[in-house]
Amino acid sequence: MALMSIRGCPSFATFMINACRRSQSISTPLNCVKSDMRYVQYFHYTNLSPYKIQWFGQYFCRKYHILCQPYFVSGCFVRHHADQGNTNNLFKQTNETQFLHELRIAQSCTHIFKLLSSVEVLTDTMAAEALLRVSQIETKNGVLINPSNVFENFVFKAVCVQFEQESKKLSTLGLVKALKAFVQLRIDPWSTLMVRLVSESQERVDKGEMNIQNLCTLGECLLEIEGPDCEMLKSIMDHVQRKKIEEWTPEEMGMVYSLLQAGLGEKGQYQGLLNQMHEATICLTFQLNPLLISSVLDALVALKQTQAIPLVIKLCKISVRYMHLFSNEELVKVLVALTYFGHSDKYFTEALERYVLKMAFVMSPEAVSTVMSYCSRRLILSKTIFDAVAESFVYNSENFTTLQIAQQIVPFGKLNYLPLNASSLFRRLETILYSRFSQFQPRTLLNLLHSCILLEKFPVNFVAKIFSPYFLQQLQDPSGNVDRFVLCQLTQLFLTVSLECPFYEGPKLLPKYRVKSFFTSGQSLESVVDAQLYNRVKSALIDLLGARMYFASRVLSPYCYTLDVEIKLDEEGFVLPASHHEEVHKRIAICIDGQKRFCSNSHNLIGKESIKQRHLRLLGYEVVQIPFYEFDSLKGKEEIVEYLHQKIFPYSYRLKW
Repeated sequence: MALMSIRGCPSFATFMINACRRSQSISTPLNCVKSDMRYVQYFHYTNLSPYKIQWFGQYFCRKYHILCQPYFVSGCFVRHHADQGNTNNLFKQTNETQFLHELRIAQSCTHIFKLLSSVEVLTDTMAAEALLRVSQIETKNGVLINPSNVFENFVFKAVCVQFEQESKKLSTLGLVKALKAFVQLRIDPWSTLMVRLVSESQERVDKGEMNIQNLCTLGECLLEIEGPDCEMLKSIMDHVQRKKIEEWTPEEMGMVYSLLQAGLGEKGQYQGLLNQMHEATICLTFQLNPLLISSVLDALVALKQTQAIPLVIKLCKISVRYMHLFSNEELVKVLVALTYFGHSDKYFTEALERYVLKMAFVMSPEAVSTVMSYCSRRLILSKTIFDAVAESFVYNSENFTTLQIAQQIVPFGKLNYLPLNASSLFRRLETILYSRFSQFQPRTLLNLLHSCILLEKFPVNFVAKIFSPYFLQQLQDPSGNVDRFVLCQLTQLFLTVSLECPFYEGPKLLPKYRVKSFFTSGQSLESVVDAQLYNRVKSALIDLLGARMYFASRVLSPYCYTLDVEIKLDEEGFVLPASHHEEVHKRIAICIDGQKRFCSNSHNLIGKESIKQRHLRLLGYEVVQIPFYEFDSLKGKEEIVEYLHQKIFPYSYRLKW
């Protein structure tokens, strides 16, 4: 391990003068890459992959606009273990634990560089950790916020030249961590510094001197520089696969998952290795910390490992224990993964309820939105979560994006639940719509307003804008067509205004945007009837009515809704044949509501089925609901027929055939 000394060295003043002179001659900012690749020719480095050229051009130039010019830096003094003097005393002078602690709490690169310059002697790993911390603070979305704060600092230049000139004497951990930091800082990948570090890494890989963690860190750096086609990556993965998976630590397992997620696992590559890792990780789940749990789940989603359900279930169970320890980012990854794999767990939901109840007001907007999206997709109606989110929305909504606002409100309509503070919630929503209406994407806005009508909250003040030709044009795709589901939402919004808002006098939806049926394949405003439950009800109805001719199935009404079963009665209350269209005095719509028409954890009818039954009643139908939880409890044919008679004809004498 190399020991770096920046301050307190013999002849320090002379050293710094020489270092500055060298940096002046070497660290001049270079020109941006041009389309004729003159910049590429400047370097004596001919083995350039197209990916490398693309990577360099993307981050260092803009036909672009220069975000960060590459710098070559130099100037520092190195002490190694072989130097004269007592190395143990040098170690004693540096409290590495204290240094790392101060590094973690540092909030600016200036603070970090002052910390570096104040240390008598620091190891290469300490210097690398400092550079990594600089990259975390100074980069946003992969771009340096203020490059001059970093690259023009003499301490940064001094540290860099140490890694460049003494690359062969660096510890392996210090080598790969430094390389990772320089990649994140977008240092020129063809500079002498980077070439030497990569070359030294290659030698150590070939000699088998790297453990799995170092191999993975190096692999992620090479993916950033050259992409998945880099030859060195194949060598890295060969060394990884030679090591026994049963002996991997949880940290090593997580790093290999992350490496494969970063690009090496695309197109089914290394699937055999992944399958072995899934089995081994199941045995390690109780050793995983919150960070590893979330990163493994995130990797499973990215790699589309749909066959790894046993591992997902195991990770979900262990997540219950660590729920209160998850950071916002980690919780988002866990919830996204559980949504992707279609898994939910009663104990996980209870733990999530306890967490949200305490943390709703301080959770990040993304985390709150993801919690609501998870509940919505899994049809989990948690009144505890929904009430807490509704309360926090009233006070924190100014911090939310328009998409996050929709993600938090839409689930209330989808799951048909009005929170305890419904009046405050919708007043706040109305205020937001007035002030930020133009900021919403058209589809997002339509989803938001449509969810309101599911809850009998009518956005009358905004309907005129929705039905305007300008807004409808915004809903069109490039070919000029409007998605079928969008047309269904518009039609149901128009039907709601017509039936429930007679005072509305604004523009109406143009006929060309109206549909004749709300039922569509895929995403639909109506749920498909449960086939097994329907067949049982149909058989009992035949026994009750005497013949199949006295009721119709899957009937499309004139009002876009599809009826599971329709029975027609004349003025005296007698049942008419289904084919009879005259003298119909009453129509009975039987809703055969299977389990998918209710929330997964309660008997609360979901929003789209609730509005359907509400509208059918307003349109003159007598609605009879046959819920699965009542029907499934019946035993025997006679009991089922009697149940249907009481439901459909509660005041009539039953005829027996």
